Amino acid sequence: MKIKNVCYSVFLFFAVLSLYSCSDVENKESYTGRTEGPATKLNVLRNGEAVGDAIQFSMGASSIILGVDCDGDWTAEVDGDWADVSNHAGYGYFDRNSYLKLNVNKNEGDARTAVLTFKSGTQTRTITLNQNGTGTDPGDTFPSSFATLENFTLGYNLGNTLDSWPVGDWWDPTTKSPTDWEQGWGQPQTTPEIIGAIADRGFKVIRVPVTWGPHMDAEGNVDAAWMARVKEVVDMVLDAGCYCIVNVMHDTGASGTAWLIANMDVYPTASAIYKKLWTQIANTFRDYGDHLLFESFNEILYTNTNDGWKQPSAGDGAYEAIRKYHQDFVDAVRATGGNNEYRNLIINPYSASNTQVVLDEMVVPQDKHSNHIMMSVHSYDPYNFCNDNGEWSILIFDDSCTKEIDDVFNRVMTCAGNLGIPAFFGEFGAIDGKKDPAERVKYAKYMAEKFKANGTVGLWWMGLIDRKTLVWEDADIVKVLMGQ
Repeated sequence: MKIKNVCYSVFLFFAVLSLYSCSDVENKESYTGRTEGPATKLNVLRNGEAVGDAIQFSMGASSIILGVDCDGDWTAEVDGDWADVSNHAGYGYFDRNSYLKLNVNKNEGDARTAVLTFKSGTQTRTITLNQNGTGTDPGDTFPSSFATLENFTLGYNLGNTLDSWPVGDWWDPTTKSPTDWEQGWGQPQTTPEIIGAIADRGFKVIRVPVTWGPHMDAEGNVDAAWMARVKEVVDMVLDAGCYCIVNVMHDTGASGTAWLIANMDVYPTASAIYKKLWTQIANTFRDYGDHLLFESFNEILYTNTNDGWKQPSAGDGAYEAIRKYHQDFVDAVRATGGNNEYRNLIINPYSASNTQVVLDEMVVPQDKHSNHIMMSVHSYDPYNFCNDNGEWSILIFDDSCTKEIDDVFNRVMTCAGNLGIPAFFGEFGAIDGKKDPAERVKYAKYMAEKFKANGTVGLWWMGLIDRKTLVWEDADIVKVLMGQ
């Protein structure tokens, strides 16, 4: 898998800068502020921040842009054959940085190290490059999270189905069967024909959101009939040749019924139920193969009210709770053994957001086996285009929209590279069906291009097909998603 850590706009910026700075030390075009000769300073930057003594890379291939804050001529070289720089020399500037692109090959062996060295006169700056390896765990027959993501295609969310949680006087849960719950938010009962239609159209990753709360007793035991129905739907997805993702859905979120809260006051009680839940899910699917993945939870908030959508500031206890839940998730699944020993697991940030604050708070949980964790984020960006937001809605998919999407990918891919795990978009979509279809197609086409350029994928949030009639109502969107 190739994870690109820079957005498209940065590449354009780099292309312009390369005319001036890095490609050819003999090419000395005049530029105001440029200097020649040895430097008095030599600093290396990434996304405007100083780079430390080391840069950590995931197993996947990746490329990053490094800025060179140097007031003289400089050179750069890497001593490993698995990494290289596209520009080996450049000039210093008084008023801006020069740049180089660092490329790292995919690692299919053990962890490895190389040294990137910058020099200018008596100034020297070395940075150690560390890249994760495949690991040598005996008996690990599951593909790594990196290899698994390489095999993903565009995906689909089977939303408003097993995740439905109707409430109100009209809904008496004591009289409802699993099938009633499944149809509670207006979608039909899932059938092999529905799954087959989605898979045949090219969506080879199907996320099956599941809400568990209304099907658990006071001790956290899942109703056997409900678990059996979840298993039936998972089997349909796998029998269709797709990857399947099972999660904990509306047990979190801005709902008075949600019980899984990113709050350290709530954590001690919720943690016990959460671990018991994942133990039951994992035991049910213990012997399933590598095409089944587990996702920790969906869009967790610090309260089950709308206030929870207000993003906590850096260092808030909500992030500590999320890190603890993630560790609970990994520990509970791994403890069940069998194929769960190496099953690929998915974690996500606060509210599954892609903002810088929540991404900065992400920490990869400890795992007894390496390279079996990945990250999922959600992106309905630009929000006012993808959603109906009344008078603030954006009606035209223009350059400002592509810029916002570029920024999202830059943040997410950079975060994934820093964490050393792969990342994908568990939900995305221009889901406001009242927008001009042609504008929604533009969005879908651009997102498909960004997924390809960044070596990742996204899972569209339901819609597109009428599951009752199996008619593709947004066929033009599907075509561009599939690159047709």
